Amino acid sequence: MTPITTKKIIRDRAALPMIALTLPIVLEQFFRVLVSSVDTVMLSSYSQLAVAAVGLVAQYIFFIQILFNVICIGTSIVLSQYLGANRDNESRQVAQASAVMVFFVAVLVCILVLSGGRLLLDQYSIEPEVRKFAWEYFAIFGGIGTLFTAFSLLQGTILRSYGYSRDAMYVSFVANILNVIGNAIAIYGWFGLPILGVRGVAASSAFAHLVACILLALRIKSRPDVHFPIRGWQKAPRLIYRTILKIGVPTAGENMAYNVAQIVLMAMVSTLGTWAMSSMVYAQTIARFVFVIAVSIGNAVQIKTGYFVGARRPEAAYKRVFRYQAVGTAISVSLILLLNLVKGPVISLFTTIPEIAAMTSSLLLFSIYIETGRSLNLITIPALKGAGDIRFPVLFGLFSMWCIMVFGAYILGFKLGFGLLGIWFAIGTDETLRGIVMVFRWKSRRWMSKAIV
Repeated sequence: MTPITTKKIIRDRAALPMIALTLPIVLEQFFRVLVSSVDTVMLSSYSQLAVAAVGLVAQYIFFIQILFNVICIGTSIVLSQYLGANRDNESRQVAQASAVMVFFVAVLVCILVLSGGRLLLDQYSIEPEVRKFAWEYFAIFGGIGTLFTAFSLLQGTILRSYGYSRDAMYVSFVANILNVIGNAIAIYGWFGLPILGVRGVAASSAFAHLVACILLALRIKSRPDVHFPIRGWQKAPRLIYRTILKIGVPTAGENMAYNVAQIVLMAMVSTLGTWAMSSMVYAQTIARFVFVIAVSIGNAVQIKTGYFVGARRPEAAYKRVFRYQAVGTAISVSLILLLNLVKGPVISLFTTIPEIAAMTSSLLLFSIYIETGRSLNLITIPALKGAGDIRFPVLFGLFSMWCIMVFGAYILGFKLGFGLLGIWFAIGTDETLRGIVMVFRWKSRRWMSKAIV
């Protein structure tokens, strides 16, 4: 009697507690932000040229990961709806199709990086040593290691989609700790090993992703209800491939457009001087620890909404998303208010220059406006996408981020002379406007006609 009950609980995924999905994602995101900061500090102790080189290549590695996210995002949304509908055969085919796409994209990226990476770096007017460091990191991690990166992202996506976000969190912890240890060995020569510098750091990152692939595969194999078979991949119908890409491409394109908009904003801020740039970077770095909560809740809401829609229970999704939104916004607002109460000591960890500290403090105060709107954004948009409503949030997002955020930053920051605070206010207005519009979109129930299953 007990095994039957257990199986029933596992397969009724819409009944999975929200906290069971969300908390591991929150912890995983926090840990990744922390490790990223540690990596930068460690590399800076080796060479400032190495930091510059890795920073240069990082933007290309980021765009490579967006290619994989096209598949991972589409997989997560499509898979969660099929799981909610208890359609095991289609769930199996989604996993197979996504694995095939990730494999071929990763092989293509590896070939392009190894064959054209040097030519790309030659287009930059940089010091020879920076170019050397950049090529080492790009070739090893961005080229050879890209297959491990791709499959670790996909396997983690599949486990979260099945509700096992805790498994993905544990593997992420192990992989990131291995990465830090590997970096320390490469940079500091621990255990009497040679100092390999950037080559060692790149190899450490690739190795960490390889270990993640192995551990994630073991976790998937240990879950009898998780279907990720390699055999029979050629039988996955073309409709599954098209559906994944139909969902993933617009969403990933929106993410890319947002990051390009952020690059444009930073270019604007750079004209205001080094202090303005430093203040913005510090404020964004500190605020990241606040909005990571909303990001994590949004990821869980997307999966949970897919379960409900797949199970043909859209009214249950409708009511619960409002509840999740209220909780997420309350947490974000509480955290940013708390942060403003203790921001003096926090800012002092980054800078002791009074002018930069004062500007950063002002930006964090305005961040109350930003984080309130952003929490609406980061939770409601994934809910819409989880329900299959992709086109509206993507198109409105593109309009808002360029017409409100970028153009608004230009008007407020430069034409009206408000400088960095004007740019910050434009960012907040974009986030808030998008959040309010998406809440009304959810309230309209139009997304109920967009189900994939």
